[in-house]
Amino acid sequence: MTVMSETVARPFEQPAAVRSQVTVPLRFPDGFAATAEIMTFHGLADGKEHLLLALGEWEQTLLDQGPEGAAPLVRLHSECLTGDVFGSERCDCGPQLREAVEEIAAVGGFLLYLRQEGRGIGLYSKLDAYALQDTGLDTYEANVALGRGEDERDYSAAAQMLGALGAGRIRLLTNNPDKVGQLTALGVDVSEQVPTGVHLSEANHRYLAAKRSHTAHTIELPEEVLPAVMPTAAAVAVPTHDELLARVDALVPRLRERASETEEIRRIPDATMAELKAAGVFQMLAPKAVGGFGMGLETYVEVVRRLARGCVSTAWSVGHLVEHVWMLARWPREAQDEVFANGPAPLAAATGAPPGKAERAPGGFIISGRWSFASGVMHSEWALLAVQHGEIRLQCLVPVSDLDLLDVWHTAGLRGTGSNDLRTENLFVPAHRALEWNLLAAADNPGSRIHPDPNIHLPMATFLNMVAPAAALGAAEHAIEVFRDLMMVRKVKQTTQARQADSPLAQARFSQAFGQVATARLHWQEAVRVVAASYGRRPVAFTDGERAQYRLSLGLSGGASADAVRLILTGSGGSVHRLTHPLQRIQRDVNVLLNHASLTMDPILEQAGRGLLDLGFSIPAEQF
Repeated sequence: MTVMSETVARPFEQPAAVRSQVTVPLRFPDGFAATAEIMTFHGLADGKEHLLLALGEWEQTLLDQGPEGAAPLVRLHSECLTGDVFGSERCDCGPQLREAVEEIAAVGGFLLYLRQEGRGIGLYSKLDAYALQDTGLDTYEANVALGRGEDERDYSAAAQMLGALGAGRIRLLTNNPDKVGQLTALGVDVSEQVPTGVHLSEANHRYLAAKRSHTAHTIELPEEVLPAVMPTAAAVAVPTHDELLARVDALVPRLRERASETEEIRRIPDATMAELKAAGVFQMLAPKAVGGFGMGLETYVEVVRRLARGCVSTAWSVGHLVEHVWMLARWPREAQDEVFANGPAPLAAATGAPPGKAERAPGGFIISGRWSFASGVMHSEWALLAVQHGEIRLQCLVPVSDLDLLDVWHTAGLRGTGSNDLRTENLFVPAHRALEWNLLAAADNPGSRIHPDPNIHLPMATFLNMVAPAAALGAAEHAIEVFRDLMMVRKVKQTTQARQADSPLAQARFSQAFGQVATARLHWQEAVRVVAASYGRRPVAFTDGERAQYRLSLGLSGGASADAVRLILTGSGGSVHRLTHPLQRIQRDVNVLLNHASLTMDPILEQAGRGLLDLGFSIPAEQF
């Protein structure tokens, strides 16, 4: 239990300690009675007077909390004066408190009574929010209208309290996935989420419906009490990681068949787009509340990598279109209601090179500019455009139909991405479709206050740097596969071997190329590991060393992928440079990928060196 306690307390400089303990008999209005050991604490992170009520055979549950034992049942209950004391029916807090005491007393465990009135905004503000709810806002919208977060609760003190008792493994009594996520991130092993009952009344049905729709609470409600608090999403079966990858693998042969067509028409063919949509690829990062899959970084980058084994241009465009759905889910509610109105995967291009100009106008901004490299724009309804307003960098959300699309994407590689330019002059953008870049890019972005999906709580740079290395790796893996097949049948001129594979020098070249692909894969996997490890933090953040590590690994992965492709092309003969051969296309695509900022090694090596040596970056961290 000591080790578990240290694990829980690790995020804090000093662990909490029990300050006092007193026995208090409890009796509820319906006659139910129980006895609690109420504990107070020293050293809680927020300095508030939180309480822990130990109920039932709680000491035995601490002894039994190993992998095979029954962990203590725990409820995190936020103080609610109106519900707990006065029996308000506008929420379900009073009945939940009563239920929790009985459930925990029966099996042994803890009720943590946390001083977080109104999801952390305070009693007066909560009552102000009630008044706004009477005008039609839901409980979350009312908090935001007051200038507060939708949910400002932080469960760090709760983790400390559990740590002080050695409760490192628990069963959590809750319908709220955010409580599970925060405790897990703080080192508490939540072995089971135990749902509470549904305490529905005429006065609280909109409140409960909002909790279910906004923050994915596990609440079963009759359909007639479920207002459209988010754009209505049809029930969707969320595939597993492996199921989605199997769908993508099934597309790869057809991507290879259409690779020449993709280059010729300089965009993804309609048949491919239809297959990608049918597979659910574009909604993999979309929040579950809007009908998406809410998947994580590991699935996303693996999909890009596997698509690149079929067509690098397709992988590049799809990777960015998927990423931009995720970016849209980071916006405030009004913008989200607009873009997700027609489904869970609105397609948008995004570009900031160079940023346009914005001037303040009544109700919004007037923007002008010409933006390059709008990957995916040929399939997009929306465009996310970077603009500069004085010293502030904004991103503006604009219908593509309001912009001039300039057909300029005539390139040596990645020809099928259709990354054309966009232009506009004096276009009005309403205020709800303009957002400060720093706010959008942060882990604590507006969408993170709406959606509990872990991926929305990541800094935006974690995904932005992932597409090019994943596409380069997938391309190199396809190239080594083609090279193997070629060596087994190709007769090399001016040699005595019947096939290239019989040549010792060719064998050495193949093994060298194979090793470079393996090197690229290992560097890539290391970068993904470093980024994925941040999921367990709240808020998500990277040290300079971690950022340097994963950016360096991504750069080295791209370089090794390119080296493998060069080795393969040099040893494959002149015929592979015919435009009908896949290897020449792979080489051209990878050469263009290497010029993307996420794989340009000179600045990566410089900044990574500074980060690894703890010298501090010479550019803003969010730009690296």
